[in-house]
Amino acid sequence: MNLLIVGATGTLGRQIARRALDEGHEVTCLVRTPRAATFLREWGASLIKADLRDPETLKLAMEGNSVVIDASTVRATDTIGIREVDWDGKVALIKAAKAAGIQRFIFFSILGSENYPNVPLMDIKQCTELFLKESGLNYTILRPCGFFQGLIAQYAIPILENQPVWVMNEATSTAYMDTQDIAKFAVSALSHPETENKTFDLAGPKGWSPDQIVELCENIANEKAKITRMPIGLLRNGQKIARFFQWSWNIADRLAFSEVLTAQTPISVPMAETYKIFGIDEAETATLEAYMQEYFDRILKKLKQIDYEKNQKQSRKRSPFKTPSS
Repeated sequence: MNLLIVGATGTLGRQIARRALDEGHEVTCLVRTPRAATFLREWGASLIKADLRDPETLKLAMEGNSVVIDASTVRATDTIGIREVDWDGKVALIKAAKAAGIQRFIFFSILGSENYPNVPLMDIKQCTELFLKESGLNYTILRPCGFFQGLIAQYAIPILENQPVWVMNEATSTAYMDTQDIAKFAVSALSHPETENKTFDLAGPKGWSPDQIVELCENIANEKAKITRMPIGLLRNGQKIARFFQWSWNIADRLAFSEVLTAQTPISVPMAETYKIFGIDEAETATLEAYMQEYFDRILKKLKQIDYEKNQKQSRKRSPFKTPSS
């Protein structure tokens, strides 16, 4: 199939592109800055420069494609407003897909978005779901609840660098998934008609609280974490302050997401039936234990190599003359 992937330079989007290419699909990636997406071209994808904020560019991007997979979203640090892309941009994208006769539209939302109308990102995701369903397009909506990859900067790196790990009080457990596994569902949906015009929640094999993740990282790295606990009230006040400054609106919207993370209901769903529908082997899904073990092994090996090379350089400085071989 000819696929147009939106958000292909992101954490999830690049895994979807990689998976689709590996399975023999023709992949075109919609990108705003092609220079930042050269790795996608090296993998075998085509690039087309377009912008969700410019509907005219979207018309051109649709040409020659039969499927759209949308994994794009605004980052908290972007200067672009969340509503410009995650609402106005998505509406324009869906309209362009409808006008172009796209046969399938796969959209990534967030698990439980309907339960948090006061959280901007969740509300926008839910409204987009409804707009897509009413568009007349043949759709599949996937709603993951969190990525393993996001835990690296939050937990692993601070522990390795002996920096504080910020942990929210009252945080609930979340069944995170590897983006590589999430990508399987997006690509597998294309060959399973029973996934058409349906919504699927996606969750990993086990829910993890922040304290459990910290303990896991400590055990693997053999390092003790410096934990700084953050009251939910502090985050709420931070959100109010951020609202005063236009440049920090995205940050304020993301801070509002703390309401989701501190809900008392664990963020998880049973997955046995979903795996069966998509034809995916549940036993092959990565666990957080294995993911973190691989990450720390790789980083610690690299650090040992750096220390070795540093010691070698210091040794050569102390003794600039080579010892004659015997």
